Amino acid sequence: MRKILVTGGAGFIGSNFVHHLVNHTDDHVTVLDKLTYASTEESLVGLPKDRIHLVVGDIADAATVDPLVAEVDAVVHYAAESHNDNSLSDPLPFLQTNIIGTYTLLEAVRKREKRFHHVSTDEVYGDLELDDPERFTESTPYNPSSPYSSTKAGSDLLVRAWVRSFGVQATISNCSNNYGPWQHVEKFIPRQITEILEGRRPRLYGDGLNVRDWIHTEDHSSAVLTILETGRIGETYLIGADGEKSNVEVVRAINTYLGRDAEDIEWVKDRPGHDLRYAIDSTKLREELGWTPSFQDFEQGIADTIDWYRENQAWWGPHKHETEAKYAAKGH
Repeated sequence: MRKILVTGGAGFIGSNFVHHLVNHTDDHVTVLDKLTYASTEESLVGLPKDRIHLVVGDIADAATVDPLVAEVDAVVHYAAESHNDNSLSDPLPFLQTNIIGTYTLLEAVRKREKRFHHVSTDEVYGDLELDDPERFTESTPYNPSSPYSSTKAGSDLLVRAWVRSFGVQATISNCSNNYGPWQHVEKFIPRQITEILEGRRPRLYGDGLNVRDWIHTEDHSSAVLTILETGRIGETYLIGADGEKSNVEVVRAINTYLGRDAEDIEWVKDRPGHDLRYAIDSTKLREELGWTPSFQDFEQGIADTIDWYRENQAWWGPHKHETEAKYAAKGH
C-alpha cells in the first residue's frame, strides 16, 4: 500500500482526486488542506477513515509540511489559490500559497527524496485568438495574464528548477478548465447552475464568446494518477479532453438541460484581462502514457454535474449568499 500526501485534498479538484484514489487504488491518503472558504471537510465525507487522514494546515508552513512528507511515498500538489477575480482584488494570498507554498513542498521532498507531482493550469500559457487553429502544447511559451496565472507559472518554473538543480523526482501537469461535483459556487459552471436553481438568470461576462477547454474532474483525476505512476521524471504533460466550448454555449447547455429558454441570460460588464481562448493538445499524454478521457461528451458531463448540484443544495447553499454579495459589490 502506497502512502500519498495530497495537498489541497479538501478542495474541488483535490477532493475528487482523493475519491478517485480510494475507488481505483488501495493507497492510504493524507490530505493537507488549509480549509479556506473554497474547501471543506464535507467533500471527504463517506470515504473510509482507515485510508483517509485529514491534516488542517498551511503548505507554506515547513513545520507542518516536513513531517508529513517524511511519512509518505509521494506528494500530489493540488493546493492553490485559484480564482482569477480574487487575484485581481488581492494578489498577496496567491503569492504566499502558489509560490511560497510550492517552494516549501519542494524543499521537503528534496530533503526526503520523495516523488512529487505538481498540478497546474493551462492559464500559464496566456490565451489564443478565437479564430486561431492552434492549441497549447508542452512547448508553448509561458505568457500569463493575471496574478493567479503568473503565480502558477512561477510555481511551475520552481518545480523545473528543483528537478534540474537538485534532482527532485517531479512531474508537472497543466490542465484545462475542470467541472464536476464539489466545485465552489464562485466558479463559472456551478455559479450558472445555482443561479438557475435559485430562480435567477445565469450571468455572462462580455459577449460570452470566450472559449474554455472543459474537462470533467474525474478525467483530470485519472490523468494525474496515470502521470504519477508512469510519467517520465522531469516531464510536463498537458491534460485535456477536447472540450472547447464558448461561455455562451455552456450556459445555453445548462439552460436547456434545466428546461429553460437557452437564450435567457443576463449580460454583465467584462472583467479586466479576460483571456479569449484556451485549448489543450493532450497528444503527448495520450500517446506516451496511453490515457483517454471517459467523459468525451460534454452534454453528458454537464448533465451529470447539474444533477449533483440539484441533489446537494445543503452543501452549496450556505456559500451562495456570501458569494453573490461579493459579485454584486463588483457589479457582476
